[in-house]
Amino acid sequence: MSESRLPPVVLVTGTDTDVGKTAVTAAVVATALAAGLRVTAYKPTQTGVAPGEPGDMAEVDRLTGAAAVEGVRLRAPMAPRPAARLESAGLPTLEDHVGRVAALAVCHDLVVVEGAGGLLVELTDAGETLADLASALPDSGVLVVARSTLGTLNHTMLTREALSHRGIRQLGIVIGSWPDDPDVIERTNRDEFETLPEGLLGAIPRGAPTLPVSTFRTSAPAWLPGLVQRLGTP
Repeated sequence: MSESRLPPVVLVTGTDTDVGKTAVTAAVVATALAAGLRVTAYKPTQTGVAPGEPGDMAEVDRLTGAAAVEGVRLRAPMAPRPAARLESAGLPTLEDHVGRVAALAVCHDLVVVEGAGGLLVELTDAGETLADLASALPDSGVLVVARSTLGTLNHTMLTREALSHRGIRQLGIVIGSWPDDPDVIERTNRDEFETLPEGLLGAIPRGAPTLPVSTFRTSAPAWLPGLVQRLGTP
C-alpha cells in the first residue's frame, strides 16, 4: 500500500474533547462504505454513558448502518483512568485493544478506531494512550480532528508534534464542525491546515449528525474530498 492510500486501520483523535470525533468517525465510515469497502468502527473506551444508554458507537451505527463495537464503558464523563477509579473498575490492556482491532480487521477492509479525548489521554491502567495503540498496530495511521476556532492551530501543532516524535503516520486533518458562515479566523485557520504536509482531508458541517441519515450517508464523501482521494479498493 502506498503512502497516498489509507492504511487498513485509521485511528481518530482530537486536539481536545468535544471537537467532533464521533461525527468525523461516522463520516469516515460512510465515505469508505460509499467506496465499496467493508468497514467497522471501534471505540476502546466510552465514558460518560450509563449502561443501556446509546454511546458514540451507537451514533456511528445510526448514521452509517455499520456495526460498530465498544470496548469498555464507564459512567463518569471524564478521562478513562479516573473514571475507572471511581467505579473501582479495571480497564482493558493495550494488548486487549490490539487483539480486538486485529480481530475486526480480519473481516473488514477498514477499521476506524475512535479515541477518547485527545491523543495522550490514558486508556489503560498502565497509562497507555491512543498514541501507544497506534504504535502497536502495524499498518495504521492517525487522523486528527481539529476545531475551526481561535486556538486550534496551537492545539493541532502540539498533537502533530506528539505524533511525529513517536514516528506515527499522520493521515491528515479534519475540521470537526465547520460553520455555515465562518469568520476570518476560521477561514485563515482552514487555509493553514491546507498547507500542512499531510493536508486537510475536509470539514464536517456544523450540525451534520442532526441531518436525515440518508443525507448524512450520501453527503459524507463530499465533506471529505481528501479522504476520497486516499481510499483504496477492497
